[in-house]
Amino acid sequence: MAISISDMLEATQLTRGGRLTEATQAIRRALGWGSAPAAPPRTPRPPTPAGAPLARFRPANDPLVVDTPFRDLSDPTPPAVETPAPPQAPTAPARPARPASFTGHVFEFAGQSHAYRLYLPETWPATPGGTAPAALPLVVLLHGCKQDAADFAKGTAMNALAEAQPCMVLYPEQRDQANRMRCWNWFEPAHQTKDAGEPGMIAALTRSVMKTHHADPARIYIAGLSAGGAMAALVAALHPDLFAAVGVHSGLPTGAASDVVSAFSAMRRGSSRKATARGTPGAMPTVVFHGSADKTVHPGNGDQVTQSALQAADASGLALHKTEHPQRSASDAQPGERSVQRTVYSDASGKPYVEHWAVAAGPHAWSGGNAAGSFTDPQGPDAS
Repeated sequence: MAISISDMLEATQLTRGGRLTEATQAIRRALGWGSAPAAPPRTPRPPTPAGAPLARFRPANDPLVVDTPFRDLSDPTPPAVETPAPPQAPTAPARPARPASFTGHVFEFAGQSHAYRLYLPETWPATPGGTAPAALPLVVLLHGCKQDAADFAKGTAMNALAEAQPCMVLYPEQRDQANRMRCWNWFEPAHQTKDAGEPGMIAALTRSVMKTHHADPARIYIAGLSAGGAMAALVAALHPDLFAAVGVHSGLPTGAASDVVSAFSAMRRGSSRKATARGTPGAMPTVVFHGSADKTVHPGNGDQVTQSALQAADASGLALHKTEHPQRSASDAQPGERSVQRTVYSDASGKPYVEHWAVAAGPHAWSGGNAAGSFTDPQGPDAS
């Protein structure tokens, strides 16, 4: 039997191309077996580009079809085996970077517009797991007379401290129309009531910032200098449910005056009235700073603020232990720093609730403040 070599070569090429029906016919011709039954008409296929993977030769719905390209068995190169990538653990979304900001805003209260400034630190810790920013403490700072928010921020250097120990700082501003000296009206009966007047505005502004910036409600603090210190003491006494602690620098106790005349009297000689806390009785952690050479607000007012805080603690049933820290040691004091008499009142566990810092020869100014701001005493221990 004669075998057609050319037909066999053609059959080989057709087999490699996946054209098995035509290859079978070529083999039958090579062996002289005659033609196979006519195949149904085929749809012409486009030529396969050189180097392209060959098409599958079984129907797409055939369960034996494997989803891989047809391989030329004459190719000695072993097929590449794809190693599946290991599963990746889901990652928490990254928090967007945001620079620190110190911006001015306006707050509406009782039909009046009140300016304020807000410092937001760049350093913003994340919650456990890193999925969201943590709730930061909020410090409310009330400036003194003849000051504004920007000046007070500069003098206290509180924004730099807020970056080092992440917290937000809120600086409400007194309106020129309310007091020509820009003093807080702590001495007027209209501003000595909860949720009304200036204390009501400061409390409402604090709540607004808390809500907008998700501050930690358990760590809201208020402090101030001079008239701002007197207003801080008053606001904290009226809203003990809002504030966790208060700082009074060169200020006066709540209830020290009820008009301009009694206010000047208390400032010059100390209050002749018994200090009162008009809010709900409770132990409000309090820190007091007052210079012994203060010629604007008598240093006796610092003693009265301290006594008011101690009375509130006693009324709540909290027993405090007094510890004296006479002046700073040479190792603690900075070069040129004033000495200070520090008195601390702590509970049985040693946690301090009331501190009184009497700064020797200190003027009416923020102790340890930045000289770039007004009413600062760079030589004093750092009140901030």
